[in-house]
Order: sequence, then structure tokens, then C-alpha cells
Amino acid sequence: MRSSAPDKIVLVAAAALVDDDGRVLIARRPEGKAMAGLWEFPGGKVQDGETPEAALIRELSEEHGIDTRASCLAPVAFASHGYDDFHLLMPLYVCRVWQGTPQPLEHAELKWVAPVRLRDYPMPEADVPLTAQLRDLL
Repeated sequence: MRSSAPDKIVLVAAAALVDDDGRVLIARRPEGKAMAGLWEFPGGKVQDGETPEAALIRELSEEHGIDTRASCLAPVAFASHGYDDFHLLMPLYVCRVWQGTPQPLEHAELKWVAPVRLRDYPMPEADVPLTAQLRDLL
């Protein structure tokens, strides 16, 4: 446990995209990026002046080529995790409605996974507790 305050708090919005079969989309981080090779929920950093929902809509379009609306994002959980040089705060939204087919535009690979199988994929520490919550929710 950290005894001092982190250097900064990073706000990231993430989505559990759920398909018609109840599977969740995860994305593998590409080589050359922090935590390369780990699987994560789609999403990204919230920019100054941006809401988490707006950031998620933007990130899903930029990184996966799909479009959705804020009304299609249901907040279900959040992660709060201290890394060595920052503290991550990450709201997680379930999204079942979008337009387009998700593509790995900025990730090495995408995979649709049953919620009970999410724990089989190595993920960043902040994402791990969210997998159990999704398993129980979906």
C-alpha cells in the first residue's frame, strides 16, 4: 500500500462492449506501449473539459471505428488503482448498442470473451477487479 500521495490522478473511461451472445470485447495493448501485451477494456484518457462519456465515444471511434451515444452507455463500476507514478480512476460503462464493427485500429488484437473467461486473459492490475463485477452482472 502506498503511503504517499501519487504524482497525479489519471481519469480514463472504459467500456464493456457486449455483443448479442453476451460476450465482452477486450483489446490487447500493442508492442511499444506501456503494459504491452496485456488485455484491456476499450477506452482511453479523458481530456480536459471532456466528460467520461464524451471521451469514451471519441475513443471508441478513434481506436475501434465504431459509433455510439451517451444514452447507450450505462455506468456499472469503477476502478481506483495506484500505479508507481500515477493513480488511475476508471469508470466502466456497459454498452450494447453501437454502429459499425469494432476494429483493432490502435491495438494488436481484439477478442470477444464470455464474462466467465475474462480472468483467463492477463490484464492491467486496475482492470482485474472489474472482470469479477462483469461476470456477476452479465
